Amino acid sequence: MTDTPELHAFRARIRNVLRQRLPDDVRTATRNGQQLARDRLVAWHEILASEGLLVPHWPRAWGGQDWDVTQQMVYDEEVALADAPELNSVTFDMIGPVLVRYGTPAQRARFLPAIASGRQWWCQGYSEPNAGSDLASLATRAERRGDRYIVNGAKTWTSYAQYADWMFCLARTDREARPQQGISFLLIDMRSPGVTVRPIVGIHGWVVFNEVFLDNVEVPLDQLVGEEHRGWTVAKSLLEFERLKLARIGENKRRMARAREAAVTRGVVGAPWFRERFAELAMRLMALEANAARFIARQQAGEPIGAEVSMLKMRGSRLIQLWEELTVDALGPQAMAMDPAWLYAQAGAAPADALAGTASSRRFLARGYTIAGGSSEIQHNILAKQVLNV
Repeated sequence: MTDTPELHAFRARIRNVLRQRLPDDVRTATRNGQQLARDRLVAWHEILASEGLLVPHWPRAWGGQDWDVTQQMVYDEEVALADAPELNSVTFDMIGPVLVRYGTPAQRARFLPAIASGRQWWCQGYSEPNAGSDLASLATRAERRGDRYIVNGAKTWTSYAQYADWMFCLARTDREARPQQGISFLLIDMRSPGVTVRPIVGIHGWVVFNEVFLDNVEVPLDQLVGEEHRGWTVAKSLLEFERLKLARIGENKRRMARAREAAVTRGVVGAPWFRERFAELAMRLMALEANAARFIARQQAGEPIGAEVSMLKMRGSRLIQLWEELTVDALGPQAMAMDPAWLYAQAGAAPADALAGTASSRRFLARGYTIAGGSSEIQHNILAKQVLNV
């Protein structure tokens, strides 16, 4: 992305704030690919909120700065390059804009200031054991009884539900309707009786995903967003908010820097095999960034962005996996350990470093990128049917 003088000054301001305000322990942990506890993340959210940089893409009326998509992309890139944590997109990029568009005045007044403060955490109740990419087949049901819904069902792969205060949830309110009809968009307090969160420990050893069980959970009618039985419309608009950002340009650049650092520490940065693979991935990233810029220009010109935007998600998520694999290969055998403490205990072993100690966990975690946000297989089908007409 080529900066105009105005955009260059904008980038410099963001970079300066991140340099001055990002706590050292948060920066170090993020650089090394370590997980941060909720309290450290919330503390960072509060710092960003104090600088007006937590939800700058929101309307000014609700604590934002009305940034356009170019400014948002620059911001995301600078956040990644500064080794700041990736923000919880479910909270700040999904439910916030949905409430701005579809929420009642009371819902906006209740939730948007709390989200913009950085203290309120949300999770997304979409996927189910038998309804992942085929979301329209969801089975969670909400029965209307008096002034509330009674919700029963199960959600899975719910990112960071163990941290969440609230969940936005799709539930079937009309079981006789066609699959994509009869679904409603509900806001559920995670402290409600009947909500159970069961962590899923991944092969990487971290808890990112969870199962969420809903057993006779009472949801007041005023926590319905949009019209009853019309939640699919709300759900589709929510996916529009995230599509451009799923190219993950900033996150790819973070991983490119990490791969280079790994190669330097192990003395393989000049090795032909590393140089060849690094160059290939760097060129892929340049192409991805140029393609993303094309979509950004279309959006700014007021042109509709069609199904072809799915290619950004496919390319960006796969590229992240390839960077992580290159980092592991550059680090060598020490990257195989799932527990960095194990390295220190080996007689005669070279001193471990934090980058090697988390490399395998990050590589395994990256396997989920081609599933999250719509699996690559589904994205291929979308492109085939809606773009290529085959």
